Amino acid sequence: MWTPFFPAAGAASTSWLAGFTVCLSLIVSIGAQNAYVLRQAVQGECVRACVALCVVSDALLIGLGVAGAAALLGQSPALAQALTLGGAVFLLAYGLFAWYRAFWSGGQALKTGGTDRAQRSAWGVVGTLALITLVNPHVYLDTMVLMGSIGARQEGGLKWVFVAGAASASLLWFVLLAVAGRRLQAVFARPMAWRVLDGLTGSVMLALSAWVAAGALQPAA
Repeated sequence: MWTPFFPAAGAASTSWLAGFTVCLSLIVSIGAQNAYVLRQAVQGECVRACVALCVVSDALLIGLGVAGAAALLGQSPALAQALTLGGAVFLLAYGLFAWYRAFWSGGQALKTGGTDRAQRSAWGVVGTLALITLVNPHVYLDTMVLMGSIGARQEGGLKWVFVAGAASASLLWFVLLAVAGRRLQAVFARPMAWRVLDGLTGSVMLALSAWVAAGALQPAA
């Protein structure tokens, strides 16, 4: 028997697939978080912890949006605009920093093992990723507002099936990033590869910053 808290299998699979596809379409891009996870995977530092943090933060923020935060934020256009502009500034800063690494830091080849590489602590790696993930204001628009509002339209327990689907997409994507990074270690043994990656990352971040800022400053119809 179907109840709001125990949805039928067909409805549950539809909600799960909706969460999976919407989340995957949003996170499959070169963003600040993705670039950092890929870099850590290439260096082989705290990769599992990074993947776990990304998946948990996505699920938590989407769940908060489904639970009502999306509706609250949606009632404040000024707050939404502030978050958007804050995200543009964050992307601008990250892009400029990536360009600095590409053109002025000299570039460093990947070094694995031994005592010639200074390993950062797990707390340092995960803490930096947490800042990149949670300090970026635009992430709240993607997860809490956009995905939260979509998930909130599901009925009863289907809301949380939607969140589970989104978390599954997040897990798949970041595991794929981690695997790709490990396979690219030989490529990034050359300093020029890091320069190219940082240069491309910076260009994409600056372009996204301009696009986000233009959308935030566009007058409402």
